[in-house]
Amino acid sequence: MKVIEYFEDKDKELWKKQIAAADRRAAGFLAELLNDIPRMESLLGKNSRLFLLVDNKKLISFATLSNQDCISSPRRFPWIGFVYTYPEYRNKGNSRFLLDTICERTKSSGYSEIWIATDQTNLYEHYGFTYIENQKDIYGDDDRVYCRKL
Repeated sequence: MKVIEYFEDKDKELWKKQIAAADRRAAGFLAELLNDIPRMESLLGKNSRLFLLVDNKKLISFATLSNQDCISSPRRFPWIGFVYTYPEYRNKGNSRFLLDTICERTKSSGYSEIWIATDQTNLYEHYGFTYIENQKDIYGDDDRVYCRKL
């Protein structure tokens, strides 16, 4: 298994199809954004990255790293978003491996913290994130905001 970056890989169509097939609405939305990069850049910011945990040509897990997310907070960035692990790969350390890899690469880029917004409770604490507050996202939903020191 290895972590690759979608925008640096030649098999974008293969990965996009596997993302679209995920059983989560947000994954379908991400697949749509991958077909409309200007829209993706307007929502997530320029230079957004999409990390894929893969085993040969099989997608195991994915997450984005961007300067903005569904929470409007210009002081807080970068953001991890669209985190997803396929059901058959859950509870095996794959999400932790992907998130740790993203955090390591973010730290090596000079950042000292990373953010995530979610409706999940008692999940991201297991990955080193600390709950900060609840905040309304750009859609009006109440999200939990977490931070991880790098």
